[in-house]
Amino acid sequence: MNVIDYLRISLIDRCNFRCQYCMPEDADLDYIQAQEILSNDELISLIDQVFRPLGFSKFRLTGGEPLLRKGLVSLVEQIASHPHTQDLSLTTNGYLLTDLGRSLYEAGLRRINISLDSLDANVFRQITGRNHWQKVWSGIQTAFDLGFNPLKLNVVVIPGVNDQEILDLAALSIDRAWHIRFIEFMPIGNMDLFTHKGWVDSASLRQQISDRFGLESSICLGNGPADVWKIPNAKGTLGFISQMSECFCDRCNRVRLSADGWLRPCLLNESGQIDLKTALRSGVDFSQLRHQVQELLNLKSEINFKEGDRGNNTNNYQRTMSQIGG
Repeated sequence: MNVIDYLRISLIDRCNFRCQYCMPEDADLDYIQAQEILSNDELISLIDQVFRPLGFSKFRLTGGEPLLRKGLVSLVEQIASHPHTQDLSLTTNGYLLTDLGRSLYEAGLRRINISLDSLDANVFRQITGRNHWQKVWSGIQTAFDLGFNPLKLNVVVIPGVNDQEILDLAALSIDRAWHIRFIEFMPIGNMDLFTHKGWVDSASLRQQISDRFGLESSICLGNGPADVWKIPNAKGTLGFISQMSECFCDRCNRVRLSADGWLRPCLLNESGQIDLKTALRSGVDFSQLRHQVQELLNLKSEINFKEGDRGNNTNNYQRTMSQIGG
């Protein structure tokens, strides 16, 4: 059985962007009320009393947009300073990094992923619903200058929208130690767009890049599912996250905790979730919570999204990516 030691924590379901693949512009989103979101104290209690005793030592903070979360810097400091934290990272759209980057770095955060789906401001606005390309680019530069390492840039590839930029985005890894992650578009968040546009498989992307620059295998950075390659002599790497075309369930080492306390064993399968927030606020003993989580971990391999379902998925997911935790 694969060791499950990586917890992705959604801190908030709200976001200051409206990315097409995550939250359709015309969608009527039912945001979680503030009182229903796990507080910092509740999160730390769950991490220290439930997850760490079960062997969890790697944590990623996500959203929505986690930099919108009040008390984020304090939360980062508490998790980063714990002696049993082996790894702490954060995923952001980068908009607020010029303001918060230094505070996060000083609090102990060292690894960061920033979404950058286009180098064209107009395409960026089309994808994100916001005219914030320059602000995000400044945030990336700030993170680089501060010394975040590895600094990863996430690209969700949408056919006919940004797939023509693959070579330009890959080239960002040549002169700087930036690690570009190409992510296959998934049927979560905007099923209509997925049905209309489809997705580009990672093998096709690798072939394009190899034909132009060449590719060689590389060591894997971080704890995620990316297959990592690099352009010869490049300072950074290229990762391909192929949840639609190349099943990696057998090496999945993560579970996800939503902002309102639902523990989810698989991104693409909604069965088997546990409501930890209600149990915690009802006074359920931590030993019982650990037992429930351990039982879920034991069943994870059976719950994982199955390879035969990929590419033809028609599930109607109850939550968007911003609500699950990206």
